[in-house]
Amino acid sequence: MDTPMSVTTKPFGSCQETVVKAFCITNASGASATVITYGGRLISLKMPDRSGKLSEVILGFDDLESYEKDSSGQGALIGRYGNRISRAQFSLNGQTYHLAQNDGRNHLHGGSTGYSARVWDAGITGDNSVTLRLFSPDGEENYPGTLQIAVSYTLTDENELRIHYTARTDRETVINLTNHSYFNLSSCSSGDVLEHTLQVESDAITEANPELIPTGKLLSTGGTAFDFTKPKKIGRDIRCGDKQLKLAGGYDHNFVLRGKGLRRVATLCAPDTGRCMDVLTDQCGMQVYSANFLNCAELPLRGGRPQQPRAAICLETQHYPDSPNHPEFPTTVLKPGELYDTTTIFRFYTA
Repeated sequence: MDTPMSVTTKPFGSCQETVVKAFCITNASGASATVITYGGRLISLKMPDRSGKLSEVILGFDDLESYEKDSSGQGALIGRYGNRISRAQFSLNGQTYHLAQNDGRNHLHGGSTGYSARVWDAGITGDNSVTLRLFSPDGEENYPGTLQIAVSYTLTDENELRIHYTARTDRETVINLTNHSYFNLSSCSSGDVLEHTLQVESDAITEANPELIPTGKLLSTGGTAFDFTKPKKIGRDIRCGDKQLKLAGGYDHNFVLRGKGLRRVATLCAPDTGRCMDVLTDQCGMQVYSANFLNCAELPLRGGRPQQPRAAICLETQHYPDSPNHPEFPTTVLKPGELYDTTTIFRFYTA
């Protein structure tokens, strides 16, 4: 017999002299999502396979200390600006802002202490929802403007995990929030995702230079290793001689998404378990990252599993990387009086 939706809370350690809380949302069929206030991280997501067995579909760690040491962004809320900003600088209203160089000479995922390392405020906002809030002051990581951010995680009885982001600012700023979960729909205890099939509603990627910064040019994916217009195994072309794949050591590219508004933009499936996941978003881009740099031997994953490239895949809904330095890209500028408002849904089912 199905049980009612519930949200439970328990301590998950302490950080920055603050108790870190874990919120577990469980739906009527037993599927669950667990979020912690450290980094607003999704640390557990259990979904059924074709036989009804519930298993983890994202990578993660066993304890808070590991998340504090983590540099791969496991399950994290990323900001103020997700992805890369060239030369760690951008100009806005005639002023140049110099950011942390934490990816070579470039800026990545909000800087040295991005939102993934902040302790968020959080509260239960319904029988199936948790909302996290963050005050990001003017000048944090040298970004302009004070942001008031709210991110809600909602798990439905239809096995949809909805992430709703909102933010307001008191000065013009740039913003690009995303979630950095690593998905493996087979088993998060072993194996890789090279046999997973992926389909993406995209006809182009933003070309990357050797530092994985957009050149400003859009490359057609048709007939290339980046052509996922029809379901294709992730591993089919990942080792081919494509120049863009060689630069990144695999997939680590922004796909230009078809359409506008909240729509399905991708489908990931694991043939062995029958688990499938649709990605729905109102964003214009999605970073497909095949965990090329997941290799920290000193920091094992949940259950002692060693980190290894290709162990999972990230599907990060977003605006394009380095948009503040590319006026031809969709803008990421947020002005006072405007509401930053975006939704991404991960919808699970079996086939």
